[in-house]
This record gives sequence, structure tokens and C-alpha cells, in this order.
Amino acid sequence: MRRFRHTTSTETQGGIDISPLIDVVFLLLIFFIVTTVFVKETGVDISKPRAASSEDLDRQAILIAVTAEGRVWQGGREIGHDGVRAVIAALLEETPESPVIIRADAAAPTEDTVRAIDSAKLAGAQSVSLATER
Repeated sequence: MRRFRHTTSTETQGGIDISPLIDVVFLLLIFFIVTTVFVKETGVDISKPRAASSEDLDRQAILIAVTAEGRVWQGGREIGHDGVRAVIAALLEETPESPVIIRADAAAPTEDTVRAIDSAKLAGAQSVSLATER
């Protein structure tokens, strides 16, 4: 005679533990978020002038845009000429060595571009550059 073993409800059933997998996915997510370079754009499309001597600059720069109408933008909002100095001074408090890049439209009045450069220097910027296309 054979004896049959009856299973009781107290025995545990086999399964796959996915908590280590979730931990690894979470760590990878954190790694990619931390290593991603965040570039703050000006928020306005600018037609940059061409220059043969242009160079690539640091990605962690402060970007200021001057439109063809002479309006000044930073970070997707219009700050005007009066706000350039205050905005740059506030951003330089976070990272004092950040260069300032003025993205002036090719049709922007020279006076407006010069005012933006002057305001950036008065705010304490060590390096102020104009963005161009090659």
C-alpha cells in the first residue's frame, strides 16, 4: 500500500523574490538622473550670427537671450534689460565661476546686446561671451 502525503496550508509555496530587482532598477534610475547634464535654455528661438572664430564653451553657463525686437529672456521667461543684472547676480551666487553667454539674435539692435553684456559684467560675471554659429 502506498501512502499519500497530503499538503497542508502551513507549507510555503516557492516563488521569485523581485525585491532585489526593484532595488537594482531604483539604483540605476538614480544613477541616470544624477549623471544627466541639465542645460537651462533661454526659452526663445534665436537666429545667431555666424563667426569663423567661434569656440565651444562650458555647458553649465548662464544663458541670456536678446531677441530681434530687443527683448531679454532667461530660463523661459522675459526678464527685460532691468532684470539682467539681478538674475545673473542671483545665479552667480549658486555657482560663482559660471560663464555668461549672451545669445543675441543676428537682427537684434547692437545697443540692446551691449546693454546685456554690460549688465552681466556689472553683476560680477568673470566671463561674458556672445553665442555664434560656425
